Amino acid sequence: MLTSLPNLLTLSRILVIPIIVGLFFIREAWAAWTACALFTTAAITDYLDGYLARSWAQVSMIGKFLDPIADKLLVAATLFMLVAVDKLEGIAVLPAVVILLREVAVSGLREFLAGLQVGVPVSRLAKWKTAIQLTALGILIVGDDGPSEIPVQAIGTILLWAAGLLTLITGWDYLRAGWKHMIEEPPPLPPQRAGSAETARTAG
Repeated sequence: MLTSLPNLLTLSRILVIPIIVGLFFIREAWAAWTACALFTTAAITDYLDGYLARSWAQVSMIGKFLDPIADKLLVAATLFMLVAVDKLEGIAVLPAVVILLREVAVSGLREFLAGLQVGVPVSRLAKWKTAIQLTALGILIVGDDGPSEIPVQAIGTILLWAAGLLTLITGWDYLRAGWKHMIEEPPPLPPQRAGSAETARTAG
């Protein structure tokens, strides 16, 4: 049900997005740190909601629907805002583009395979990709508002490049897993009986 704790955690990840976006427009250090704290909390709920749903036997269809959407909305909104306020610029935008394109491609692939009732499990490498990606985004939100003695922006950018590389690898793994189902010929339709064909023509 929608009001279960796992689903409420998922919904909170969506509801916090406008707040994080709004904080980007406040060019103050406290706003950057607050946005980072909210983003980090939202990222933690990404783990908690699934863990609690499985532990408490509260896995639901609405939860399965909302969880990946919440993740993609949070990541996409943050990447767009990092570019919008110049915390991510130049060639460093490339891994962001790769991450967004991969999310769209994998979502389409999963939808296609779901129609065939074929599941694609999340690999361990994909989990590492997500962890590194979320860490990079949290660091980049702070950016130059971090401690001056620590190259916060550089660290976040390096981690984002690492996440972009893992994104390519895991995206290829998903594509390879789904490709064999894409090239399969659909099963032939059963032959219609003469009476059925005549009925269909009459109905038409």
